[in-house]
Amino acid sequence: MGIVRFALRFPHTFYVLAALILFLGVVAIRAMPTDIFPEIRIPVVTVVWSYTGLSTPEMEQRVTTYSQYSISANVNGIKNIEAQTMNGLSVQKIFFQQDVNLDLAIAQIVSATNAIRALMPPGIQPPIVVQFNASSVPVVQISLSSDSLNEQQLYDYGIYRVRQQLAPIAGITLPTPAGGKYRQIMVDLDPSKLLAKGLTPLDVVNAVNAQNLTVPSGTAKIDDKQYTVRTNATPSSIDELNNIPVKVANGATIFVKDVGQVHDGWLVQQNVVRENGRRSVLLSIIKNGNASTLQVVNAVRAALKTARAAAPAGLEINELFDQSAFVTQSIVGVLREGAIAAGLTALMILLFLGSWRSTVVVMISIPLAILTSLVVLYFLGETINTMTLGGLALAVGILVDDSTVTIENTHRLLTEEGQPLPQATLHGAAGIAVPTLVSTLAISCVFTSVVFLEGPAKYLFTAARARRRVRDAGIVRAVADVDADHHRPAAQERAS
Repeated sequence: MGIVRFALRFPHTFYVLAALILFLGVVAIRAMPTDIFPEIRIPVVTVVWSYTGLSTPEMEQRVTTYSQYSISANVNGIKNIEAQTMNGLSVQKIFFQQDVNLDLAIAQIVSATNAIRALMPPGIQPPIVVQFNASSVPVVQISLSSDSLNEQQLYDYGIYRVRQQLAPIAGITLPTPAGGKYRQIMVDLDPSKLLAKGLTPLDVVNAVNAQNLTVPSGTAKIDDKQYTVRTNATPSSIDELNNIPVKVANGATIFVKDVGQVHDGWLVQQNVVRENGRRSVLLSIIKNGNASTLQVVNAVRAALKTARAAAPAGLEINELFDQSAFVTQSIVGVLREGAIAAGLTALMILLFLGSWRSTVVVMISIPLAILTSLVVLYFLGETINTMTLGGLALAVGILVDDSTVTIENTHRLLTEEGQPLPQATLHGAAGIAVPTLVSTLAISCVFTSVVFLEGPAKYLFTAARARRRVRDAGIVRAVADVDADHHRPAAQERAS
Protein backbone atom coordinates (compact mmCIF):
# COMPACT_ATOMS: atom_id res chain seq x y z
CA MET A 1 0.00 0.00 0.00
CA GLY A 2 3.00 2.28 -0.46
CA ILE A 3 1.36 4.03 -3.41
CA VAL A 4 -1.61 4.98 -1.21
CA ARG A 5 0.65 6.50 1.44
CA PHE A 6 2.58 8.32 -1.27
CA ALA A 7 -0.65 9.73 -2.71
CA LEU A 8 -1.75 10.94 0.71
CA ARG A 9 1.56 12.69 1.36
CA PHE A 10 2.13 14.15 -2.15
CA PRO A 11 -1.25 14.78 -3.80
CA HIS A 12 0.15 17.30 -6.29
CA THR A 13 2.20 14.53 -7.87
CA PHE A 14 -0.97 12.70 -8.82
CA TYR A 15 -2.58 15.87 -10.10
CA VAL A 16 0.33 16.27 -12.48
CA LEU A 17 0.16 12.56 -13.32
CA ALA A 18 -3.52 12.88 -14.20
CA ALA A 19 -2.79 15.84 -16.48
CA LEU A 20 0.04 13.87 -18.11
CA ILE A 21 -2.26 10.88 -18.66
CA LEU A 22 -4.84 13.15 -20.25
CA PHE A 23 -2.27 14.66 -22.60
CA LEU A 24 -0.62 11.36 -23.56
CA GLY A 25 -3.99 9.68 -23.98
CA VAL A 26 -5.18 12.27 -26.49
CA VAL A 27 -1.87 12.03 -28.37
CA ALA A 28 -2.08 8.21 -28.42
CA ILE A 29 -5.64 8.26 -29.77
CA ARG A 30 -4.63 10.60 -32.59
CA ALA A 31 -1.44 8.68 -33.45
CA MET A 32 -2.58 5.04 -33.15
CA PRO A 33 -3.70 3.33 -36.37
CA THR A 34 -7.35 2.29 -36.34
CA ASP A 35 -8.48 -0.97 -37.91
CA ILE A 36 -10.94 -3.86 -37.63
CA PHE A 37 -8.34 -6.45 -36.54
CA PRO A 38 -4.71 -6.29 -35.44
CA GLU A 39 -2.07 -6.87 -38.07
CA ILE A 40 -1.96 -10.57 -38.98
CA ARG A 41 1.35 -11.71 -40.42
CA ILE A 42 0.97 -15.20 -41.86
CA PRO A 43 4.24 -16.45 -43.41
CA VAL A 44 2.83 -17.39 -46.82
CA VAL A 45 4.22 -16.53 -50.26
CA THR A 46 2.30 -17.12 -53.49
CA VAL A 47 4.06 -17.92 -56.78
CA VAL A 48 1.99 -17.54 -59.96
CA TRP A 49 3.24 -18.97 -63.28
CA SER A 50 1.45 -18.08 -66.52
CA TYR A 51 1.87 -19.64 -69.97
CA THR A 52 -1.11 -19.00 -72.21
CA GLY A 53 -2.30 -21.98 -74.24
CA LEU A 54 -0.44 -24.73 -72.38
CA SER A 55 -2.77 -27.55 -71.33
CA THR A 56 -3.32 -28.46 -67.71
CA PRO A 57 -1.33 -31.76 -67.79
CA GLU A 58 1.61 -30.09 -69.52
CA MET A 59 1.41 -27.15 -67.12
CA GLU A 60 1.49 -29.51 -64.17
CA GLN A 61 4.37 -31.63 -65.48
CA ARG A 62 6.61 -28.98 -67.02
CA VAL A 63 5.96 -25.95 -64.84
CA THR A 64 4.44 -26.85 -61.46
CA THR A 65 6.65 -29.88 -60.80
CA TYR A 66 9.90 -28.16 -61.80
CA SER A 67 9.00 -25.07 -59.79
CA GLN A 68 8.20 -27.03 -56.65
CA TYR A 69 11.39 -29.06 -56.98
CA SER A 70 13.56 -25.94 -57.34
CA ILE A 71 11.84 -24.06 -54.51
CA SER A 72 11.97 -26.98 -52.06
CA ALA A 73 15.65 -27.53 -52.80
CA ASN A 74 16.83 -23.92 -52.55
CA VAL A 75 14.52 -22.14 -50.08
CA ASN A 76 14.92 -22.56 -46.31
CA GLY A 77 12.23 -22.81 -43.64
CA ILE A 78 9.41 -24.24 -45.77
CA LYS A 79 6.57 -25.83 -43.83
CA ASN A 80 4.52 -27.12 -46.77
CA ILE A 81 3.65 -26.26 -50.38
CA GLU A 82 0.21 -26.24 -51.97
CA ALA A 83 -0.27 -25.99 -55.74
CA GLN A 84 -3.24 -25.53 -58.04
CA THR A 85 -2.75 -26.02 -61.77
CA MET A 86 -5.12 -24.90 -64.50
CA ASN A 87 -5.00 -24.36 -68.25
CA GLY A 88 -2.07 -21.97 -68.72
CA LEU A 89 -1.85 -21.11 -65.02
CA SER A 90 -0.07 -22.50 -61.97
CA VAL A 91 -0.61 -21.06 -58.49
CA GLN A 92 1.65 -22.27 -55.68
CA LYS A 93 1.34 -21.30 -52.02
CA ILE A 94 4.48 -21.76 -49.93
CA PHE A 95 3.86 -21.86 -46.16
CA PHE A 96 6.87 -21.09 -43.96
CA GLN A 97 7.80 -21.64 -40.35
CA GLN A 98 6.95 -18.86 -37.91
CA ASP A 99 10.55 -17.70 -37.41
CA VAL A 100 11.40 -17.33 -41.12
CA ASN A 101 12.53 -13.99 -42.53
CA LEU A 102 10.08 -13.52 -45.39
CA ASP A 103 12.22 -10.94 -47.20
CA LEU A 104 15.06 -13.45 -47.43
CA ALA A 105 12.63 -16.23 -48.37
CA ILE A 106 11.18 -14.17 -51.24
CA ALA A 107 14.69 -13.45 -52.53
CA GLN A 108 15.47 -17.18 -52.45
CA ILE A 109 12.20 -17.99 -54.28
CA VAL A 110 12.96 -15.48 -57.04
CA SER A 111 16.45 -16.89 -57.46
CA ALA A 112 15.20 -20.49 -57.50
CA THR A 113 12.42 -19.84 -60.03
CA ASN A 114 14.72 -17.93 -62.39
CA ALA A 115 17.26 -20.75 -62.29
CA ILE A 116 14.69 -23.46 -63.18
CA ARG A 117 13.18 -21.56 -66.14
CA ALA A 118 15.78 -23.13 -68.45
CA LEU A 119 14.03 -26.51 -68.07
CA MET A 120 10.53 -25.10 -68.65
CA PRO A 121 8.79 -24.46 -71.98
CA PRO A 122 10.65 -21.84 -74.05
CA GLY A 123 9.41 -18.28 -73.75
CA ILE A 124 7.82 -18.66 -70.32
CA GLN A 125 7.96 -15.44 -68.31
CA PRO A 126 9.22 -15.17 -64.71
CA PRO A 127 6.50 -15.84 -62.13
CA ILE A 128 4.69 -13.28 -60.02
CA VAL A 129 5.80 -13.61 -56.38
CA VAL A 130 3.35 -12.14 -53.87
CA GLN A 131 3.54 -12.10 -50.08
CA PHE A 132 0.19 -12.89 -48.49
CA ASN A 133 -0.98 -10.60 -45.70
CA ALA A 134 -4.34 -11.26 -44.09
CA SER A 135 -4.48 -7.65 -42.88
CA SER A 136 -4.46 -6.34 -46.45
CA VAL A 137 -8.19 -6.25 -47.20
CA PRO A 138 -10.41 -4.00 -49.34
CA VAL A 139 -11.52 -1.02 -47.27
CA VAL A 140 -13.31 0.91 -50.02
CA GLN A 141 -14.92 -0.20 -53.28
CA ILE A 142 -15.72 2.36 -55.97
CA SER A 143 -17.94 1.91 -59.00
CA LEU A 144 -17.75 3.83 -62.27
CA SER A 145 -20.96 3.87 -64.30
CA SER A 146 -22.41 6.04 -67.04
CA ASP A 147 -25.28 6.19 -69.50
CA SER A 148 -23.13 7.86 -72.15
CA LEU A 149 -19.78 6.03 -71.89
CA ASN A 150 -19.28 2.41 -72.93
CA GLU A 151 -17.50 -0.25 -70.88
CA GLN A 152 -14.20 0.26 -72.68
CA GLN A 153 -14.19 3.97 -71.91
CA LEU A 154 -15.16 3.31 -68.28
CA TYR A 155 -12.29 0.83 -67.90
CA ASP A 156 -9.76 3.21 -69.46
CA TYR A 157 -10.89 6.08 -67.25
CA GLY A 158 -10.78 3.89 -64.15
CA ILE A 159 -7.29 2.48 -64.73
CA TYR A 160 -5.62 5.57 -66.22
CA ARG A 161 -7.36 8.44 -64.42
CA VAL A 162 -9.06 7.47 -61.15
CA ARG A 163 -6.45 4.86 -60.29
CA GLN A 164 -3.63 7.36 -60.85
CA GLN A 165 -5.35 9.95 -58.66
CA LEU A 166 -5.61 7.44 -55.81
CA ALA A 167 -2.07 6.02 -56.20
CA PRO A 168 -0.26 8.71 -54.09
CA ILE A 169 -2.30 7.80 -50.99
CA ALA A 170 -0.04 6.14 -48.42
CA GLY A 171 -0.86 2.63 -47.23
CA ILE A 172 -2.97 1.34 -50.13
CA THR A 173 -2.66 -1.13 -52.97
CA LEU A 174 -4.68 -0.70 -56.17
CA PRO A 175 -5.38 -3.85 -58.22
CA THR A 176 -6.61 -3.56 -61.78
CA PRO A 177 -10.32 -2.72 -62.11
CA ALA A 178 -12.96 -5.44 -62.38
CA GLY A 179 -15.54 -5.32 -65.11
CA GLY A 180 -15.34 -3.25 -68.26
CA LYS A 181 -13.47 -4.09 -71.44
CA TYR A 182 -9.73 -3.81 -71.98
CA ARG A 183 -8.96 -2.01 -75.24
CA GLN A 184 -7.01 -3.86 -77.93
CA ILE A 185 -6.31 -3.30 -81.60
CA MET A 186 -7.66 -6.47 -83.22
CA VAL A 187 -6.62 -8.03 -86.56
CA ASP A 188 -9.41 -10.21 -87.95
CA LEU A 189 -7.97 -12.56 -90.56
CA ASP A 190 -9.95 -14.18 -93.36
CA PRO A 191 -8.79 -17.85 -93.75
CA SER A 192 -9.95 -18.03 -97.36
CA LYS A 193 -7.98 -14.92 -98.35
CA LEU A 194 -4.91 -16.22 -96.53
CA LEU A 195 -5.18 -19.49 -98.43
CA ALA A 196 -5.61 -17.67 -101.75
CA LYS A 197 -2.50 -15.53 -101.13
CA GLY A 198 -0.45 -18.44 -99.87
CA LEU A 199 0.01 -16.92 -96.42
CA THR A 200 -0.32 -18.13 -92.86
CA PRO A 201 -1.40 -16.23 -89.72
CA LEU A 202 2.22 -16.38 -88.56
CA ASP A 203 3.27 -14.39 -91.65
CA VAL A 204 0.90 -11.60 -90.67
CA VAL A 205 2.09 -11.66 -87.06
CA ASN A 206 5.73 -11.44 -88.10
CA ALA A 207 5.01 -8.59 -90.52
CA VAL A 208 3.13 -6.55 -87.90
CA ASN A 209 5.83 -7.11 -85.26
CA ALA A 210 8.67 -6.28 -87.68
CA GLN A 211 7.09 -3.01 -88.79
CA ASN A 212 5.81 -1.83 -85.41
CA LEU A 213 9.10 -0.73 -83.85
CA THR A 214 10.68 2.36 -82.36
CA VAL A 215 14.46 1.97 -82.18
CA PRO A 216 17.40 4.40 -81.91
CA SER A 217 19.58 4.65 -84.99
CA GLY A 218 22.55 6.63 -83.70
CA THR A 219 23.53 10.24 -84.30
CA ALA A 220 24.14 12.46 -87.31
CA LYS A 221 26.46 15.48 -87.29
CA ILE A 222 25.58 18.24 -89.71
CA ASP A 223 27.86 21.26 -89.69
CA ASP A 224 28.34 22.28 -86.07
CA LYS A 225 25.27 20.48 -84.70
CA GLN A 226 24.72 16.86 -83.77
CA TYR A 227 21.28 15.27 -84.03
CA THR A 228 19.87 12.08 -82.55
CA VAL A 229 18.39 9.91 -85.27
CA ARG A 230 15.64 7.46 -84.47
CA THR A 231 13.60 5.07 -86.54
CA ASN A 232 9.90 5.30 -85.73
CA ALA A 233 7.98 2.61 -87.55
CA THR A 234 5.01 2.59 -85.18
CA PRO A 235 1.73 3.16 -87.04
CA SER A 236 -0.19 6.13 -85.66
CA SER A 237 -3.64 5.05 -86.89
CA ILE A 238 -5.63 1.93 -87.72
CA ASP A 239 -5.48 2.75 -91.45
CA GLU A 240 -1.69 2.62 -91.33
CA LEU A 241 -1.90 -0.85 -89.71
CA ASN A 242 -4.11 -2.00 -92.56
CA ASN A 243 -1.46 -0.80 -95.05
CA ILE A 244 1.42 -2.79 -93.53
CA PRO A 245 2.97 -4.97 -96.26
CA VAL A 246 3.06 -8.66 -95.52
CA LYS A 247 4.60 -10.22 -98.61
CA VAL A 248 5.53 -9.48 -102.19
CA ALA A 249 4.21 -12.13 -104.61
CA ASN A 250 4.57 -11.95 -108.42
CA GLY A 251 5.58 -8.30 -108.20
CA ALA A 252 2.47 -7.38 -106.21
CA THR A 253 2.58 -6.29 -102.57
CA ILE A 254 0.11 -7.98 -100.26
CA PHE A 255 -1.07 -5.77 -97.42
CA VAL A 256 -2.78 -6.64 -94.16
CA LYS A 257 -6.05 -5.25 -95.48
CA ASP A 258 -5.91 -7.77 -98.34
CA VAL A 259 -6.16 -10.75 -95.96
CA GLY A 260 -8.01 -9.27 -93.01
CA GLN A 261 -9.22 -6.18 -91.23
CA VAL A 262 -7.68 -4.15 -88.41
CA HIS A 263 -10.15 -2.45 -86.10
CA ASP A 264 -10.38 -0.94 -82.63
CA GLY A 265 -11.72 -3.62 -80.27
CA TRP A 266 -11.23 -5.13 -76.85
CA LEU A 267 -9.91 -8.21 -75.14
CA VAL A 268 -12.31 -11.06 -74.48
CA GLN A 269 -14.28 -9.96 -71.42
CA GLN A 270 -13.58 -12.14 -68.39
CA ASN A 271 -15.92 -10.56 -65.82
CA VAL A 272 -18.95 -8.28 -65.69
CA VAL A 273 -19.86 -5.78 -62.99
CA ARG A 274 -23.36 -4.39 -62.68
CA GLU A 275 -24.54 -1.55 -60.45
CA ASN A 276 -28.32 -1.33 -60.27
CA GLY A 277 -28.53 -3.28 -63.52
CA ARG A 278 -26.05 -1.09 -65.41
CA ARG A 279 -22.69 -2.31 -66.69
CA SER A 280 -20.01 -0.71 -64.50
CA VAL A 281 -16.35 -0.88 -63.51
CA LEU A 282 -15.31 -1.75 -59.95
CA LEU A 283 -12.21 -0.36 -58.24
CA SER A 284 -11.11 -1.98 -54.96
CA ILE A 285 -8.78 -0.07 -52.63
CA ILE A 286 -6.78 -2.52 -50.50
CA LYS A 287 -5.27 -1.33 -47.22
CA ASN A 288 -1.76 -2.47 -46.44
CA GLY A 289 -1.25 -4.39 -43.22
CA ASN A 290 0.25 -1.56 -41.12
CA ALA A 291 -1.95 1.28 -42.37
CA SER A 292 -4.89 2.87 -40.55
CA THR A 293 -8.29 2.12 -42.04
CA LEU A 294 -9.78 5.47 -41.02
CA GLN A 295 -6.83 7.44 -42.43
CA VAL A 296 -6.92 5.51 -45.70
CA VAL A 297 -10.68 5.94 -46.13
CA ASN A 298 -10.55 9.65 -45.32
CA ALA A 299 -7.73 10.16 -47.83
CA VAL A 300 -9.65 8.23 -50.50
CA ARG A 301 -12.75 10.33 -49.94
CA ALA A 302 -10.73 13.52 -50.26
CA ALA A 303 -9.19 12.28 -53.53
CA LEU A 304 -12.60 11.27 -54.89
CA LYS A 305 -13.87 14.82 -54.50
CA THR A 306 -11.24 15.95 -56.98
CA ALA A 307 -11.90 12.95 -59.23
CA ARG A 308 -15.63 13.68 -59.38
CA ALA A 309 -14.99 17.33 -60.20
CA ALA A 310 -12.68 16.37 -63.09
CA ALA A 311 -14.81 13.48 -64.41
CA PRO A 312 -16.43 13.77 -67.85
CA ALA A 313 -20.09 14.58 -68.09
CA GLY A 314 -22.34 11.63 -67.35
CA LEU A 315 -19.74 9.63 -65.36
CA GLU A 316 -20.82 8.63 -61.86
CA ILE A 317 -18.27 7.64 -59.19
CA ASN A 318 -20.01 5.96 -56.26
CA GLU A 319 -18.78 4.32 -53.05
CA LEU A 320 -20.24 0.82 -52.71
CA PHE A 321 -18.42 -0.38 -49.60
CA ASP A 322 -16.72 1.40 -46.73
CA GLN A 323 -15.08 -0.67 -44.01
CA SER A 324 -14.38 2.36 -41.85
CA ALA A 325 -18.03 2.29 -40.77
CA PHE A 326 -17.37 -0.94 -38.82
CA VAL A 327 -14.31 0.59 -37.14
CA THR A 328 -16.25 3.71 -36.21
CA GLN A 329 -19.11 1.66 -34.83
CA SER A 330 -16.71 -0.38 -32.69
CA ILE A 331 -15.12 2.75 -31.24
CA VAL A 332 -18.50 4.36 -30.62
CA GLY A 333 -19.70 1.16 -28.95
CA VAL A 334 -16.82 1.10 -26.47
CA LEU A 335 -17.20 4.82 -25.75
CA ARG A 336 -20.92 4.36 -25.23
CA GLU A 337 -20.34 1.42 -22.90
CA GLY A 338 -17.75 3.35 -20.91
CA ALA A 339 -20.06 6.36 -20.61
CA ILE A 340 -22.98 4.19 -19.49
CA ALA A 341 -20.79 2.38 -16.94
CA ALA A 342 -19.43 5.64 -15.55
CA GLY A 343 -22.89 7.21 -15.42
CA LEU A 344 -24.56 4.25 -13.72
CA THR A 345 -21.71 3.88 -11.22
CA ALA A 346 -21.81 7.57 -10.35
CA LEU A 347 -25.59 7.47 -9.99
CA MET A 348 -25.40 4.41 -7.72
CA ILE A 349 -22.79 6.05 -5.50
CA LEU A 350 -24.78 9.27 -5.34
CA LEU A 351 -28.01 7.46 -4.40
CA PHE A 352 -26.66 4.98 -1.87
CA LEU A 353 -23.71 6.86 -0.37
CA GLY A 354 -24.96 10.39 -0.85
CA SER A 355 -21.45 11.69 -1.57
CA TRP A 356 -21.16 14.06 -4.47
CA ARG A 357 -17.36 14.14 -4.08
CA SER A 358 -17.14 10.36 -4.59
CA THR A 359 -19.45 10.69 -7.58
CA VAL A 360 -17.18 13.27 -9.23
CA VAL A 361 -14.10 11.17 -8.52
CA VAL A 362 -15.62 8.14 -10.26
CA MET A 363 -16.65 10.24 -13.26
CA ILE A 364 -13.07 11.44 -13.61
CA SER A 365 -11.18 8.24 -12.78
CA ILE A 366 -12.86 5.97 -15.37
CA PRO A 367 -11.87 8.11 -18.41
CA LEU A 368 -8.36 8.54 -16.98
CA ALA A 369 -8.07 4.77 -16.54
CA ILE A 370 -9.10 4.15 -20.17
CA LEU A 371 -6.64 6.77 -21.41
CA THR A 372 -3.89 5.09 -19.38
CA SER A 373 -4.55 1.78 -21.11
CA LEU A 374 -4.49 3.48 -24.52
CA VAL A 375 -1.13 5.06 -23.73
CA VAL A 376 0.29 1.66 -22.74
CA LEU A 377 -1.11 0.07 -25.90
CA TYR A 378 0.43 2.84 -27.98
CA PHE A 379 3.93 2.30 -26.56
CA LEU A 380 3.51 -1.48 -27.05
CA GLY A 381 2.91 -0.89 -30.77
CA GLU A 382 -0.75 -1.96 -30.75
CA THR A 383 -3.57 -0.44 -32.78
CA ILE A 384 -7.12 0.54 -31.98
CA ASN A 385 -9.08 -2.49 -33.19
CA THR A 386 -11.85 -4.79 -32.08
CA MET A 387 -9.46 -6.86 -29.97
CA THR A 388 -7.96 -3.95 -28.03
CA LEU A 389 -11.37 -2.34 -27.73
CA GLY A 390 -12.72 -5.62 -26.38
CA GLY A 391 -9.95 -5.64 -23.78
CA LEU A 392 -10.88 -2.11 -22.78
CA ALA A 393 -14.53 -3.09 -22.50
CA LEU A 394 -13.52 -5.98 -20.22
CA ALA A 395 -11.36 -3.65 -18.14
CA VAL A 396 -14.18 -1.13 -17.77
CA GLY A 397 -16.43 -3.79 -16.26
CA ILE A 398 -13.78 -4.83 -13.74
CA LEU A 399 -12.99 -1.20 -13.04
CA VAL A 400 -16.61 -0.44 -12.12
CA ASP A 401 -16.72 -3.36 -9.69
CA ASP A 402 -13.44 -2.54 -7.94
CA SER A 403 -14.12 1.19 -7.78
CA THR A 404 -17.54 0.69 -6.25
CA VAL A 405 -16.26 -1.73 -3.62
CA THR A 406 -13.28 0.50 -2.76
CA ILE A 407 -15.35 3.65 -2.33
CA GLU A 408 -18.02 1.84 -0.31
CA ASN A 409 -15.40 0.29 1.97
CA THR A 410 -13.69 3.65 2.53
CA HIS A 411 -17.04 5.35 3.16
CA ARG A 412 -18.00 2.69 5.71
CA LEU A 413 -14.77 3.12 7.69
CA LEU A 414 -15.13 6.88 7.55
CA THR A 415 -18.80 7.18 8.63
CA GLU A 416 -19.65 4.08 10.62
CA GLU A 417 -16.37 3.40 12.43
CA GLY A 418 -15.36 7.04 12.69
CA GLN A 419 -11.80 6.59 11.48
CA PRO A 420 -9.92 9.69 10.30
CA LEU A 421 -9.93 10.26 6.57
CA PRO A 422 -6.29 9.21 5.89
CA GLN A 423 -6.64 6.01 7.92
CA ALA A 424 -10.02 5.22 6.38
CA THR A 425 -8.57 5.65 2.90
CA LEU A 426 -5.50 3.53 3.66
CA HIS A 427 -7.44 0.72 5.37
CA GLY A 428 -10.25 0.84 2.79
CA ALA A 429 -7.82 0.32 -0.08
CA ALA A 430 -5.90 -2.35 1.85
CA GLY A 431 -9.12 -4.27 2.51
CA ILE A 432 -9.72 -4.96 -1.17
CA ALA A 433 -6.07 -5.48 -2.18
CA VAL A 434 -6.10 -9.27 -1.76
CA PRO A 435 -9.52 -9.83 -3.42
CA THR A 436 -8.42 -7.65 -6.35
CA LEU A 437 -5.20 -9.66 -6.69
CA VAL A 438 -7.14 -12.93 -6.65
CA SER A 439 -9.59 -11.70 -9.30
CA THR A 440 -6.69 -10.57 -11.52
CA LEU A 441 -5.04 -13.99 -11.21
CA ALA A 442 -8.35 -15.66 -12.06
CA ILE A 443 -8.63 -13.59 -15.23
CA SER A 444 -5.03 -14.45 -16.10
CA CYS A 445 -5.85 -18.16 -15.73
CA VAL A 446 -8.71 -17.80 -18.20
CA PHE A 447 -6.33 -16.44 -20.84
CA THR A 448 -3.63 -19.08 -20.25
CA SER A 449 -4.96 -21.38 -23.00
CA VAL A 450 -4.30 -18.67 -25.59
CA VAL A 451 -0.58 -19.50 -25.37
CA PHE A 452 -1.15 -22.74 -27.30
CA LEU A 453 -2.97 -21.21 -30.29
CA GLU A 454 -1.44 -21.55 -33.77
CA GLY A 455 -2.12 -20.17 -37.21
CA PRO A 456 -4.15 -17.00 -37.84
CA ALA A 457 -5.80 -17.24 -34.42
CA LYS A 458 -2.40 -16.83 -32.83
CA TYR A 459 -2.08 -13.33 -34.27
CA LEU A 460 -5.53 -12.40 -32.99
CA PHE A 461 -5.27 -14.03 -29.54
CA THR A 462 -1.56 -14.49 -28.91
CA ALA A 463 -0.29 -14.93 -25.39
CA ALA A 464 1.40 -11.55 -25.62
CA ARG A 465 -1.86 -9.88 -26.51
CA ALA A 466 -3.69 -11.75 -23.78
CA ARG A 467 -1.14 -10.68 -21.20
CA ARG A 468 -1.35 -7.15 -22.48
CA ARG A 469 -5.12 -7.10 -22.10
CA VAL A 470 -4.88 -8.47 -18.56
CA ARG A 471 -2.10 -6.03 -17.76
CA ASP A 472 -4.23 -3.19 -19.15
CA ALA A 473 -7.08 -4.32 -16.93
CA GLY A 474 -4.71 -4.28 -13.97
CA ILE A 475 -3.52 -0.81 -14.91
CA VAL A 476 -7.10 0.36 -15.18
CA ARG A 477 -7.87 -0.98 -11.71
CA ALA A 478 -4.69 0.50 -10.23
CA VAL A 479 -5.43 3.93 -11.64
CA ALA A 480 -9.01 3.62 -10.44
CA ASP A 481 -7.80 2.82 -6.93
CA VAL A 482 -5.41 5.76 -6.91
CA ASP A 483 -7.78 8.25 -8.53
CA ALA A 484 -11.07 7.22 -7.00
CA ASP A 485 -9.85 6.49 -3.50
CA HIS A 486 -6.73 8.53 -2.90
CA HIS A 487 -7.06 11.80 -4.75
CA ARG A 488 -10.20 12.72 -2.82
CA PRO A 489 -8.85 11.95 0.68
CA ALA A 490 -5.56 13.62 -0.16
CA ALA A 491 -7.37 16.76 -1.18
CA GLN A 492 -9.48 16.71 1.97
CA GLU A 493 -6.41 16.13 4.17
CA ARG A 494 -4.62 19.07 2.60
CA ALA A 495 -7.69 21.28 3.10
CA SER A 496 -7.88 20.39 6.78
